[in-house]
Amino acid sequence: MAAAIPLAAISSGAQAAPSAAAIMRPASTITTKDGVELYYKDWGTGQPVVFCHGWPLNSDSWESQMFHLANNGFRVIAHDRRGHGRSSQPWTGNDMDHYADDLAQVIEALDLKNAILIGFSTGGGEVARYVGRHGTRRVAKLGLISAVPPLMLKTADNPGGLPIEVFDGIRAASVKDRSQFYLDLAAGPFYGFNRPGAKASQGLINAWWMQGMMAGHKNTYDSIKAFSETDFRADLKKFDKPTLVIHGADDQIVPIDAAGKASAAIVKHARLIIYPGAPHGLTDTHKEQVNADILAFARS
Repeated sequence: MAAAIPLAAISSGAQAAPSAAAIMRPASTITTKDGVELYYKDWGTGQPVVFCHGWPLNSDSWESQMFHLANNGFRVIAHDRRGHGRSSQPWTGNDMDHYADDLAQVIEALDLKNAILIGFSTGGGEVARYVGRHGTRRVAKLGLISAVPPLMLKTADNPGGLPIEVFDGIRAASVKDRSQFYLDLAAGPFYGFNRPGAKASQGLINAWWMQGMMAGHKNTYDSIKAFSETDFRADLKKFDKPTLVIHGADDQIVPIDAAGKASAAIVKHARLIIYPGAPHGLTDTHKEQVNADILAFARS
């Protein structure tokens, strides 16, 4: 039973709220060259920091970092990837090349320069492929947080990757009962809530599930192949800007050895920060530390 809230006590002495007309603003969207509408948010002023979100989430998953950076003198931008959140749900084009080209069109539409690009999980792949396809002319710095590069899938020349059966299992669970699968993922390994002694946040679990269910079924299904089978090794070799790599030592989704450590070994002069005991979803579970590290990197 919800606790009663004394609304009268809260409102007494408070100034009248502004009218809805005074605070309403139209949703910010762009339309890509292939007709996909992308929703984005754009807060604050200063040097732009562009955030790319993970699967199957949307730009809301970056709210803690965006709020912190915008309050500390930066302009922060994040879009909902095609097929996710409030963006269109196209049947085709759910692959890293399209994701990277969409990101390029957001950056170009807003005429962003000297931008800091930061990607979480699948978003890290999006950032890497952006550099591979579009270069760093508009980029000042790069960040990979719990990111999927260089390559998640185990192959003959990537023996540290995960076997294809892992991703086939994700696909099968998505088809069988996507809603329950998302609940189980958020309540378990994503935030490390399945570890002994972990204190789960039902709010985080609910928010993760809600964002996942906002995304299109076909889009999130296709994206499993995109984040797991795309080889970003050649893209990482094109990184020629200061790069921050943050990864949790207890990441059960994107294991650190084949991801964060491997990416930092490829990118010249990358700075790797390992969070001991941290899970995949450390932008929430360790948000104060992540916020501080990203802010310090952006200011450096």
